[in-house]
Amino acid sequence: MPLDFTTNIAPDTAPPLADVIPSIVPQNNLRLPDALTIKHGPARLLGRFVIEGDRAVRRLGIRLHLRHDFDELVYFNQQHTAKGSWVSIPGAFNPNHADLNPENAFWVSGEDDDGEIVVTWAARIYQWADTNLAEQIRAAWYGRDLGQPCIMPAEAATRITGGAICGGASWVRPDYRGKHLSHLVPRLGKAYGCARWPLDWSFCYISKKNINNGLAESYGQKNLSYSVIYPDSPWGEVVIAYTAIDEVYEEFASFLTTEIEGAGRFAWASRPDDLGAHRHEHLL
Repeated sequence: MPLDFTTNIAPDTAPPLADVIPSIVPQNNLRLPDALTIKHGPARLLGRFVIEGDRAVRRLGIRLHLRHDFDELVYFNQQHTAKGSWVSIPGAFNPNHADLNPENAFWVSGEDDDGEIVVTWAARIYQWADTNLAEQIRAAWYGRDLGQPCIMPAEAATRITGGAICGGASWVRPDYRGKHLSHLVPRLGKAYGCARWPLDWSFCYISKKNINNGLAESYGQKNLSYSVIYPDSPWGEVVIAYTAIDEVYEEFASFLTTEIEGAGRFAWASRPDDLGAHRHEHLL
């Protein structure tokens, strides 16, 4: 499939994020396909991926919504952390600790027929034309750099620069696990981010104990960099999983044809889930 790219902005000339795309802010809680406006990346691929992926999720009785109300995400996270089905999300996704707005962050909620949230995923968008993840390693986790404790031998962090999307707050309600929602929903969220912002990298943090479960590969991340330790965090040691954006597009194309549109359409929704109870422990 040709990847038909629209014009993008070179990372060394990228303007501040607020100046990149100042006008395409969908209303809060809009259905994900309705919120999609493609200004960057391979338009045909991204449009088809979001539409077909959304159809796959709807086959499970779930409707995806694009949201900016991070206070609701934090409240929801706190509820399920108290129930033991999640852990506290990093400060980078908490409006009490980070400067979040529709120009630099969004989250996706999936709701069942009763209007209950059964799946989430969130993203931060960074434009690091003159800096990189290594220099922003505290802000990218805690929300703001206040000199918090951080040990960072992960050398790849210096290479993650320019436009970057960082995923996290990925969660699936226990009774919906085993349907591979956390394979598809984060990809749909990344596809939305790729369509709206000029990006060079996708990255996330994965707890070290989940690396052996194959989370990075399962969720489309191509590279691992060990590791970052945030001593004040319940996550402890985490690994940076990262992918150059051209490879993200290639992975979307492969996932679309093999997992969504290929033989045994939507087979991903019925395969045994080998990630099980670890699902709530990762960030993507």
